[in-house]
Amino acid sequence: MLPALWVAKTGLAAQDTNLTTISNNLANVSTTGFKRDRAEFQDLLYQIKRQPGAQSTQDSELPSGLQLGTGVRIVGTQKNFTAGSLQTTEQPLDMAINGRGFFQIMQPDGTTAYTRDGTFHLDSNGQIVTASGFTLEPAIVVPADAETFTVGQDGTVSVTVPGNAAAQIIGNLQTADFINPAGLQAQGGNLFLETASSGAPQIGTPGLNGFGTTMQNTLETSNVSTVEEMVNMITTQRAYEMNSKVISTADQMLSFVTQNL
Repeated sequence: MLPALWVAKTGLAAQDTNLTTISNNLANVSTTGFKRDRAEFQDLLYQIKRQPGAQSTQDSELPSGLQLGTGVRIVGTQKNFTAGSLQTTEQPLDMAINGRGFFQIMQPDGTTAYTRDGTFHLDSNGQIVTASGFTLEPAIVVPADAETFTVGQDGTVSVTVPGNAAAQIIGNLQTADFINPAGLQAQGGNLFLETASSGAPQIGTPGLNGFGTTMQNTLETSNVSTVEEMVNMITTQRAYEMNSKVISTADQMLSFVTQNL
């Protein structure tokens, strides 16, 4: 009965972590460009009491043996990079990537981060920055007298100025992609960092060689499904209750033994 207590304890801990993952998904249901997490479970090591396939006699062997598990753990969380819905806005600096790819963001320490959040702004110098003030890479500076601001599907950025009806190209957006986006390190602030698991970034022009196109006046919403997360929450709650019931049952059995023997 004592092993049952410890096995159920690992189940409670794993389901608690799973609920934390689900709650984070629901908390970010309105976060632009957010990608939901999925907890991955793994059973713990087994105590082999009787080896499967061991000889029971000289001419026969055990068909299955006796193997006792010791519980479960959360071995990792995986980001689901399926695309969220595209929402049209009236802001010319709002951008989204329709397909694969990430915007490149220069951090204050000089390293490059990556994001699917295309909520951009202008700083005091006319440079395109994120809501945290980090600059978009490659850097693009919008003239102070610009009347219109246009971003093409291939990342071409152009403006018009007074006295000249012709559009002037002021820069070209380039996006980055990874062999394994799930291997990126989530930093917070809607930013991801390159890791050995994600592989090196592949920089390219939007719309070419498998890269998604850039869409202006558009934002990508979170890919969290509230209905799916609510169902996962109910399943997690029931699993937690069942593990709690195991502990209660083992406690009652131990109580019976101590009181009657």
